[in-house]
Amino acid sequence: MLPQPGLGFTLLTFIVMIAVLVVVHEGGHYLAGRFFGVNIDSFAVGFGKELFGFDDRRGTRWKLNLIPLGGYVKFTGDMNEASQIDPAVLLLPEAERRSLFVFKPLWQRAFIVAAGPVVNFLFAIAILASFYVALGHPFTPPVVAGVTADGPAAAAGIRPGDRIVSIDGDAIERFEDIVNIVMSGTGEAMQIVIDRDGARLSLRVTPARVETVDRFGNVVKHGRLGVSRSGRIVEDVSLFPAIGYGIKDTGEIIVTIATTLKQVVLAERSLADLGGPIKTGQVTGQQASLGILPFIAFMAFFSINLGFINLLPIPMLDGGHLLLYAVETVRRRPVGAKTQEWAFMSGFAALMTFMAVLTWNDLGSVGVWDRLTGWLG
Repeated sequence: MLPQPGLGFTLLTFIVMIAVLVVVHEGGHYLAGRFFGVNIDSFAVGFGKELFGFDDRRGTRWKLNLIPLGGYVKFTGDMNEASQIDPAVLLLPEAERRSLFVFKPLWQRAFIVAAGPVVNFLFAIAILASFYVALGHPFTPPVVAGVTADGPAAAAGIRPGDRIVSIDGDAIERFEDIVNIVMSGTGEAMQIVIDRDGARLSLRVTPARVETVDRFGNVVKHGRLGVSRSGRIVEDVSLFPAIGYGIKDTGEIIVTIATTLKQVVLAERSLADLGGPIKTGQVTGQQASLGILPFIAFMAFFSINLGFINLLPIPMLDGGHLLLYAVETVRRRPVGAKTQEWAFMSGFAALMTFMAVLTWNDLGSVGVWDRLTGWLG
């Protein structure tokens, strides 16, 4: 078992990752805003008091703030970092309105808002594609090399040499697809189609739910089918196929995140299975301790998570803004200021509650509550 990285190292690597991804995400908003000629007051990394910064020739303030967990682009006419409209701009003459975000056509505002999450996805695709070009694309044929005795696969009749064709209707192209589907499942029975000597068989398999300990001692709960893979193939790929693989992998990760969230909402999976900021920081430090490549790979994964979360239809997030724009499209006029204020307040409360619950779970997962109980006992 590998030793846990130190607290200082973990905090440093977590802050570095967050800072990079904030610049990526907010950079998407910034570039899209500039493209459409929107005036921008500031581009900030972090929240709270400004530590240092500078003004560029366009009048935008670039600054680093005290709390390095997040960031924002503040368009001229925004009342705050949440992009709520300053009522005073509604009284401006027509000539001064043209460069303000709030007066841009609806489709341009939607494009600017969506640009942040989209750039998160593009950033991850670029990282994955670079890995594949430099290191090759790992691929394992979806052929069963071995079957665990008394395991779910053996009980269902799967044998060595069987080629898994699909799981619950999803086509299987490589063994890695099997791992992703089974490990992210909740233990529900799966319909697995196999190819055995040219004949197609449909088998119903219920994966076992197991707990395993990773190299850092973290306990991970996941599904297990009870089959082993054959040797992995690493194929050399050029740029465009590598980009295609990066897009495919990013799409699969998005589907996995969405599936996990749906399972939590439907109570098929415990909320404790989701990691909050403390758990994310811990994993960041662990991956960084393995080397620069695992750290960058985890950054790509977290960038996808950040993009997905920001597209959720919750006020305060980009998806919440897009939801209000959708309502505006249907109503043919903007949502009222009071409604927007209520929406942002409720969205903020929901996000803070969710983060508080995840942080509580994180503290439990790293043993804080057990130690506190021991001290008090």
